[in-house]
Amino acid sequence: MPPPLQSDMYAHFRDALTAFFAATATDARRVFHGRGHLFPSLEHICIDWYPPVVLISLYGEITSPDSLIESILSADKLQQIDSIILQKRFEHGAPAETVWGEKITDILVSEGSLQFRVRLCKQQNSGLFLDMRPLREWIQQNSRGKNVLNLFAYTCSLSVAALAGGARQVTNVDMSKTSINWGLENHKLNQQDPRQIKSIPHNIFRSWGRIKQFGRYDTIIIDPPTRQRGSFDAEKNYGAVLRKLGQLSKPGANVIATLNSPFLEGEFLLGKFEHHAPEFKAIEEMPVAPEFSDKFPERALKIFRFVYQAEFDAVESKNPLYSGFNDGL
Repeated sequence: MPPPLQSDMYAHFRDALTAFFAATATDARRVFHGRGHLFPSLEHICIDWYPPVVLISLYGEITSPDSLIESILSADKLQQIDSIILQKRFEHGAPAETVWGEKITDILVSEGSLQFRVRLCKQQNSGLFLDMRPLREWIQQNSRGKNVLNLFAYTCSLSVAALAGGARQVTNVDMSKTSINWGLENHKLNQQDPRQIKSIPHNIFRSWGRIKQFGRYDTIIIDPPTRQRGSFDAEKNYGAVLRKLGQLSKPGANVIATLNSPFLEGEFLLGKFEHHAPEFKAIEEMPVAPEFSDKFPERALKIFRFVYQAEFDAVESKNPLYSGFNDGL
């Protein structure tokens, strides 16, 4: 039997909610990140804001869900909340239900100047990874005139950011046709020209020929699932993707590569590049959204930027990111 949520256990939780809802919260954001292990006894609770809906994600059973709901409602002084959804990520299929207010599962949310379609209660993920917000900002600021390849594009939020920043063309690759179509809806929401969007709704390992047709690329984004049955396993398949980069990249191209596994640290990804794509040099580890702070960052989302060798002469060659990371090849 899990312990009840006692009031002294979640003072930090109440404080975070109160601070967040003290102002009008118009953008989608994570409000409380228990999974970062910074709040003892609350590691199994995360709270996201998709205005006007609060999503509570539970990664373990709790005995007092009503206390959670009451704390959320009491923190919302401006009464911005219309609905509270509780999703049990620890159960098969991640079932979700509306536990307060209206049943709202299909939402148009904003992130700065961008808009995205979010769908709650229908699957495990909402369609917008909130921890990637700084990366979307970076891509929007660094895409003018670029030809961008988005591998494992999911709902294409990074491609939306690229076109919003003036990219010449984006190519979205994802084996899920449903996700690609969702992404096309996101492009349309942002009034982006469909002639600048190429879609490849197929398994990446059977699509290299089509991917090459739209290249070479100035920016390549590799944002795979850690493990997706029948599609991709980071530990086994990352290297096979990296071996194709030289055939796809323009000189000086940026490659953004992510790794989101609690069992694989950043050194694993750096080692994979050094072994399979040594002509791409690590430039920086990029930040995740600050509200996703983690006591153990090596277990959380890792994002690295690499640059094709042709432009590396302009970068400090003695890069600390590459100091002896030869393991995990």
